[in-house]
Amino acid sequence: MKTLMLIGYGAMAEEVITRLPRGITLRWIVARAHHHEAILKRFHGEVTPIEDINQVNEKPSLVLECASHQAVKQYAPLVLQKGWRLAIISTGALADTTTAQHLTALAKQHHGQLIPLTGAIAGLDGLRAAKEANITQVTYQSRKSPASWRNGPAEQFIDLSQVTEATVFFTGSAREAALNFPANANVAATVALYGIGMDDTQVQLIVDPNTRKNTHRIEVQGDFGQFCIELNGNPLPSNPKTSMLSALSAVAICRHVAEQDAI
Repeated sequence: MKTLMLIGYGAMAEEVITRLPRGITLRWIVARAHHHEAILKRFHGEVTPIEDINQVNEKPSLVLECASHQAVKQYAPLVLQKGWRLAIISTGALADTTTAQHLTALAKQHHGQLIPLTGAIAGLDGLRAAKEANITQVTYQSRKSPASWRNGPAEQFIDLSQVTEATVFFTGSAREAALNFPANANVAATVALYGIGMDDTQVQLIVDPNTRKNTHRIEVQGDFGQFCIELNGNPLPSNPKTSMLSALSAVAICRHVAEQDAI
């Protein structure tokens, strides 16, 4: 039986727990202390809540981050130093060059694995294939409802209560988007990682009061030709900032680990 360590205990982690496939057992949850009693009660002591990864001596089959950029920066170095396999949903943390280089070096040095999950977007296999030739342009566009952008950095760019039609409120690089909108722009970082990089991937962020979907659109041009992929995803009911598909990508990596010995 494969074992799972989950970093985070929010809406996305809850979705993963609810959908956890057979063949992998949740053994540890890295969470703040005020969650520990509830975790122990919910799982009847079969799941151990922790704050310090050093409390765990047994090697998990997979460590899955479902929390935040800060969680990646806080926990990923130690996980990789232990030579463990780590999948991250908060790929925007890798927009920080220092963080990305540090984690890559640790994974190589200690024979760990760092897996950026595909998250809320599809078509990344085509983007990765196109990279084998010359890609001249990648543009990623994110369109979400005001509720999805509320209580975050977007409110510094636009008055969400006054928006009456679809409005672009940010244009910049994937690096700028991921660093400035950590709860909303992980897909921008993921597209950049699979394609032409953080600085050359162009991003538009849009608020649209007439949608309930989280829409992700990638346009790619290069020697291969041109393609455009658009995905209209449902947000998690408990967290409109996050697409359900993003949580499902975390479930999918759990299933893959459960069914295979290696990725």
